[in-house]
Amino acid sequence: MLNQSGRYLLSFMLIHNDYRHRRGDGPQPTLTALQAMVGSSARQTAAFVATLKAARLVTVEADPNDARLRCLRATPPLVAEIGRPGRLFVAAMDRLTRRRPSRAAMLDDFDRLGELIYRSGAHILQHGMLTEPFTRIFSFTARDCGYPLLAAIVGAHYAATVPDAPAALPLSLRALADRFGVSRAHVGNLLQEADAAGWFRTEDRRLTQLDPTLLDEFEHWAACQIVFYDDLAAAICTGAAASP
Repeated sequence: MLNQSGRYLLSFMLIHNDYRHRRGDGPQPTLTALQAMVGSSARQTAAFVATLKAARLVTVEADPNDARLRCLRATPPLVAEIGRPGRLFVAAMDRLTRRRPSRAAMLDDFDRLGELIYRSGAHILQHGMLTEPFTRIFSFTARDCGYPLLAAIVGAHYAATVPDAPAALPLSLRALADRFGVSRAHVGNLLQEADAAGWFRTEDRRLTQLDPTLLDEFEHWAACQIVFYDDLAAAICTGAAASP
């Protein structure tokens, strides 16, 4: 449900609005406020928020000062899922620098992870999406489970070229569809489009060709994400360590 950039961004900004209000830095996190921030139509935004509510990922609370206002509050499972990529990028820096104690472990705290999303959202509002300079990464994120599929492709490349790398996910239509919760037809369309563009090719459940420039773009994007989220986490965790 969240592995598509439009729906992910909507959830991301919902959490941003919630935590901004908790900090006293912004207005009530209402549906109207969210609709004014995201690229989808007001109707699409309302429909997806209703889906999040039905899944118990969002709750609605009356504002204590004005019962007519309904505030959207993110539940811990939504914060955990939306914050998972950022936390994993911080964990990557922990591993690269052999940092102990790790910053990622401190982000297991629900409120700190929410703060990470809030700070990232504030940056997005000021500077734009972090994926925008990386056009092919951005195009994958816009498709249902497009980014996880790209990550599986890059993982298959590393499994074949990096000593002691984890084994790759089988790249059959069935395995990919089952892993990402989409149809085999959808996976097939994504693979065919990537093949036609010359980005990568799979045959017999394995990766047979990967455009080196796409790999460079993916690695550059990932490195930028690691630095970006680690800088945010440093400020959050330093403040937490200083608290009594």
